Amino acid sequence: MEPAEAEFLAEKELVTIVPNFSLDRIHLIGGDLGPFNRLPVEVPVWLAINLKQRQKCRLIPPEWMDVEKLEEIRDQERKEDTFTPMPSPYYMELTKLLLNYASDNIPKADEIRTLVKDTWDTRIAKLRLSADSFVRRQEAHAKLDNLMMEINTTGTFLTQALDHMYKLRTNLQPGEGAHSQDF
Repeated sequence: MEPAEAEFLAEKELVTIVPNFSLDRIHLIGGDLGPFNRLPVEVPVWLAINLKQRQKCRLIPPEWMDVEKLEEIRDQERKEDTFTPMPSPYYMELTKLLLNYASDNIPKADEIRTLVKDTWDTRIAKLRLSADSFVRRQEAHAKLDNLMMEINTTGTFLTQALDHMYKLRTNLQPGEGAHSQDF
């Protein structure tokens, strides 16, 4: 999956906004939204960003987008050998989008950006170590629980490497009915 595709999917996630306008429900293909009456309402990220850019709302950051919670997530990720559950499958994309367009509504935005990047880097390093171990041991399958969009960074390389390893293994092993020749 390309980064733009991941961002597109992240834009469908719901966030809470406080609109500074009044409007009845709006009917969209993906479902009804609203009413917008100066009370908190959940909307997709794409709409929240659009309204924020037009200064029509204040964004309330997701519950997990908090320094203390992100420090816990980062520390847990560093401590565990396996991948720990993330607050959203698109946590990295959501962080980027929300901090790029609504950082004035998110307390400690710079710290949040750093914590999410630290968590991402830890997960990528863990993925690379796992892939290296997987290839060295010539494993046939792997368990990728709680792995999210990080797999996109190594997915193509890893699948191509595994394909080449498979071809090399099958070429080195004599097939059925094949006889070796002595010269």
